[in-house]
Amino acid sequence: MTNNSNNSYDVIIVGGGHNGLVCAGYLAKAGKNVLVIEAQSQVGGAAITDELSSGKKVSSCAHFLNQLSPRVSNDLNLSSHGLKISASNLSTIALDLAGNHMHLSKTGVKGGNVSNSDADNYTKFMTLMHEYAGTLGFMIDIAPIDIFNLDWDDKVAAMKLGWKFRFSLGAEKMSEFLRMIGMNIRDVLDDEFDNELLKGSLSFDAVLGTYTGPYSPGNFLTFLYRIASGNAGAVDIPEGGMGAVTEAMYSAAIANGAEIRTGSRVKSINVDNCAVTGVTLENGEVLNAKIVASNANMKTTVLDMVGPRHFEADFVKRVGDIRMRGAAAKIHIALNDLPEFNGLKREDLINRLVIAPTQNDVERAFNHVKYGEVSTSPMMEISIPSLVDSSLAEDGHVLSATVQYAPYDLKGGWTKKARANFLEVCINRIAEYAPNIREKIDYAELITPNDMEDRYGLIGGNWHHGELTLDQMLMLRPVPEASQYQLPLEGMYICGAGAHPGGGVMGAAGRNAALEIIKGKTK
Repeated sequence: MTNNSNNSYDVIIVGGGHNGLVCAGYLAKAGKNVLVIEAQSQVGGAAITDELSSGKKVSSCAHFLNQLSPRVSNDLNLSSHGLKISASNLSTIALDLAGNHMHLSKTGVKGGNVSNSDADNYTKFMTLMHEYAGTLGFMIDIAPIDIFNLDWDDKVAAMKLGWKFRFSLGAEKMSEFLRMIGMNIRDVLDDEFDNELLKGSLSFDAVLGTYTGPYSPGNFLTFLYRIASGNAGAVDIPEGGMGAVTEAMYSAAIANGAEIRTGSRVKSINVDNCAVTGVTLENGEVLNAKIVASNANMKTTVLDMVGPRHFEADFVKRVGDIRMRGAAAKIHIALNDLPEFNGLKREDLINRLVIAPTQNDVERAFNHVKYGEVSTSPMMEISIPSLVDSSLAEDGHVLSATVQYAPYDLKGGWTKKARANFLEVCINRIAEYAPNIREKIDYAELITPNDMEDRYGLIGGNWHHGELTLDQMLMLRPVPEASQYQLPLEGMYICGAGAHPGGGVMGAAGRNAALEIIKGKTK
């Protein structure tokens, strides 16, 4: 760790979430004098490993590693900094009440009364989706094209992108891709399959972590995003939980020469003569830098830290209009023993378990959130990581579930009673498939969207620092004027999930922002 005695740096990064750490790692590797300032006592943001009151450990928000950019992992050599995988290339098991569960991999599906026709169509469909996602993945790893202010670099990037679309897909597939891109996932799946469990499971992938249901327009694109990011949608479990991922990123940044301060909160980002000059901490300490990159969301960055007076009114309005509604909760359960899921063997439980019986069930669960209500029959993504990682539970097991849907603005608020009631709903839901789970529970907790805001700074409980919708993606993310990570203020950048390509433990936003800073382009 570099100790800077004169409080001056080339770049100050506000926030030590995973994108901030990745950004710091790249900048320090390029020879920049970098300081990361994190308000909490540990780095990682929402990607940390928490200890439950029982002493067992569980990943705080995301619990599967399925979006980490291979470029980030390789460039920062995360494996040499402690990142290990306990289980890789997990299947998805779509749970069925009768115990006739469906097993889905990247290329094949079996069980769940799937017909030969649907099984064949699934293989063809996923092959095509991976082709589309491969093209989309090219866009994830670069700054979006600034279509409103094209310079030479943007024109070259646009030509490369057009060439890749045209010649990697071909005319017919490209035409079909453009037709489908704005569709909802329900219509896409209804065109391809008959099996309801298959469609329910796939539609769940499109809406997970979003404020949408299967009928919402444009979420076919979020379905592709899950495949395009990371290692072609492969689902892994990191040893030590998600906190081990950000610990490796922290170690890489330090090894490259970055300085990282925890337990220090930024009060303001300082501006003089239309350019940033550094930051002021809550304790009054002033730190100087000609470049500041914020890992916080755009609203907090622009409206609170920098201040609206330093931007044009139209820009401030667009930032204020960014939608940040969260609709997912988490439950963490400490188990004294492994529950028995009807129709599944112990080795099956290593995989990703999904409760999403039909597309209509997913949509009905979403309907409640629109009116400030919790879902009475929620959809879930379940992980039991202690099956492959004993460091999370020396005895017994831990179960982690992402729950769709739970509103940020619950009618009557998230009172103690409301929390207990919804936790009961969630446990009852799991018990439909694992009837003896109650007798195995030592401790259970609910993490609401409000908790995610309070603990991790996720405004509205939204994982992505801004909803992933067609009007808030690619060159429109977070707003057109900041799509290439630099805000319309000299030296001010954004490097978090609110920027392209969005949330999930990818690291792509941090990497892309760092590369833009290194290029030194100015608006």
